[in-house]
Amino acid sequence: MEHQKAKRRVQLRRRRHVRSKIVGTAERPRLSVFRSSKHIYAQLIDDQSGVTLVAASSMAKDQKQPYGGNIKAAQAVGKRLAEAAKGKGITTAAFDRGHYRYHGRVKALADAAREGGLKF
Repeated sequence: MEHQKAKRRVQLRRRRHVRSKIVGTAERPRLSVFRSSKHIYAQLIDDQSGVTLVAASSMAKDQKQPYGGNIKAAQAVGKRLAEAAKGKGITTAAFDRGHYRYHGRVKALADAAREGGLKF
């Protein structure tokens, strides 16, 4: 149990360190990523007004893949998020990886969002 508490403490410290440098505005929202074992979620957040502008996840009904915990699902979420952002007129974002390493599914989501037209 103590190991889990220590692990969580390190994650929160790392997340605070990453987010201390990133602030989302209406012109350049924060692209926040949450990764669970079965799904991946991404949102564009305006921190100044506290509003989520666009969101996408691997749990969406129109998702073609049955499993959302792999790189293919992360790429699909990134593309879908970029398309929705374009529809709202958002072209730039500040990437917030949270406490996750920029590796694997998180990197795949970011690369797919860049290919879809988002710049960060």
